[in-house]
This record gives sequence, C-alpha cells and structure tokens, in this order.
Amino acid sequence: MGNQNQNQPHKRRVRYKGTHPRSFHEKYKEHNPEKYADTIEKVIRKGSTPAGMHISICVNEILEFLQIKPGQKGLDATLGYGGHTKEMLKCLEGNGHIYGLDVDPIEIEKTTKRLREQGFGEDVLTVIKTNFANLGEVAKQHGPFDFILADLGVSSMQIDNPERGFSYKIDGPLDLRLNPHEGTSAADRLLEITEEEFAWMMIENSDEPYANEIAATVMREIRCGKKVDTTTRLRELIEKALIKLPEKERKEAVKKSCQRTFQALRIDVNSEFEVLYAFLDALPGALAPGGRAAILTFHSGEDRLVKKSFKQLKKQGIYAKVADDVIRPSAQECAMNPRAKSTKMRWAVKAEI
Repeated sequence: MGNQNQNQPHKRRVRYKGTHPRSFHEKYKEHNPEKYADTIEKVIRKGSTPAGMHISICVNEILEFLQIKPGQKGLDATLGYGGHTKEMLKCLEGNGHIYGLDVDPIEIEKTTKRLREQGFGEDVLTVIKTNFANLGEVAKQHGPFDFILADLGVSSMQIDNPERGFSYKIDGPLDLRLNPHEGTSAADRLLEITEEEFAWMMIENSDEPYANEIAATVMREIRCGKKVDTTTRLRELIEKALIKLPEKERKEAVKKSCQRTFQALRIDVNSEFEVLYAFLDALPGALAPGGRAAILTFHSGEDRLVKKSFKQLKKQGIYAKVADDVIRPSAQECAMNPRAKSTKMRWAVKAEI
C-alpha cells in the first residue's frame, strides 16, 4: 500500500492569473469554509458572498416569529444551503423534527452531507427531493407541521456558479433551471415563443419597461439563425436593444434590464408563479392548528401573491392573524449582505379551530 501511494502523482492546484482568484471554480478556499474559516470571514465582512455558499436572510426575524420549541415538527420548504434549517434545528435542541424540501439535485446532496456532518442526523432531519409545490403530498405523509418556512429566492451558490446560467455577469450556458435535469432551458424556451410572448413574459414577470425593444432585438437574432444560448450573448443583445438611450443613463438601465430579463426567464422556465400558487393553496392544510408560516419573497410579483392569499384566507377565518406590513432585513444586514436588500417577509398564523 505504501508503494502505491508513493507512485501516485501529486496533483497541484490549478494556478490562476493575478494575486487573487477571480472565477467561481478557482476560489478553492471559499469552497472549503470549514478549512478556511478566516478567508470566509473576510469575504463576508467585505459584503460579498463566498463562492459556493449562501448567506441566509432574516434569520433573527424568522426565528422570532416562528417561536420554535423543543418537540415541535417543522418544514423548510426550500432547503437551499441549509442555513435557515440549521438555525431552526438548533431551536429544537435535539427534540423534534424538521423536514427539508428542495428540487435542485446538485445542491440537495451537498446540503444534506453538510448538515449530517454538523450533527443533524435522520432522527431530527429528513431531506426530501421534491418541489415545494408538492406541499400537500408531503403534509399527508409527514404533517401537520407546527411551523413552515419558504424562502423563494434563488440561492447564491446557484447564482454564482457559471454552469447554472443564472447570472448575466458571468459567461455560461443560458439555462436558469433550478433542476437542470428536467424541463426546458431558457435558451430552448426562447426558440419556442414568439416576440410578443417574450415581451409579455418580461412585463408580467418583472415589469420590464423596455420589454418590446429587448424582445424585438433577441427574436431578430434568432430569426436570422443565430444562437442566443449563453448568458453573455443575451446580455449583449440587451445592450444592443438599449443603445439609443442617452449614454449617461444607459449603463444603469442595461444593468437593471439584464436583472429583470433574467428574472423573467427564470420565473418562466421554473413555472415559479404556478409553483407558488400550489404552495399557498396547500399551506393551510399543512399547518397544525395555531401553526406558523413565514415566507420570504424577492420581487413584487411574489409578494403580491403571498399578500393576497394570506388576506383572503384570514377573511375566511382560516388564518387567525397575518402580517399587516412586510418585515424587511435590517440596514446592518443589508450592508453585510447586499443580496438581502430586496427581501420581504410575510407571515400567517393558522386559526386554532
């Protein structure tokens, strides 16, 4: 055995240009938070999210509302990196159980392994690979739940990984699927729809003011037989669509239109509104009497749906109380984590009867 180990060639880490790694895959220290805790702390202190990680938002606000007690049973409908789940598990003090759902086959394995290594075994945590639209089926088997959390945002480890195609800032395939093994990618979706449908998608999903100009430019490219299958190419076409804007306005307008266009496509390819409708419909039946639900939203379309559902069900007497106003992360949290700025939290408490 000793000779075999000696004969194995030593693998050197791939070198990167400059003094600091720039690309997602080169940031080897950030991908190993347990080993390089000091590096992780420095990155977070600068207001950035370490590569491959996700910083949970509104943790204190969520825990304050959910009022988790040992012995309770809860559900994290959007497991993600597991940060919220970990803090909720701590509140159980080893007595109780949390179920975590996630549709992403890549991240769910990493998160499950991470939480198991942190001491959360199968006695307190069950992870299920499913879309949170299937809340009703999960509740039939494992519910009802004393508390439920849903964080509707895309996790940082998905956004930052260029292979997933979520960010216009990094070159990668124009994919945008939460489960890259199922459904239609954003690039293929653009081949299926008309110019009018694309414009309406951007208006409906992200209130894009330049939807018609962007749709015309992108679809003209496709009609000419050219590919729009990378994040960079879509960004370039958005820049082209907005070229007539005054130069002093153009840079910021392009940035915001890129954000909104990518958001609109992501919502479409993942059927996010349909999923949210299904979740909100199933939510009251999944909660135990007096059970508490908290939902984090990240754009106005999501927030409107949550607000409307909560208010209607309160009128019907299904919820005893709902949030009158949204809860936002503190200024300090937003300074430490800029991705928290658009977050809105709403909550509901199921009636005891």
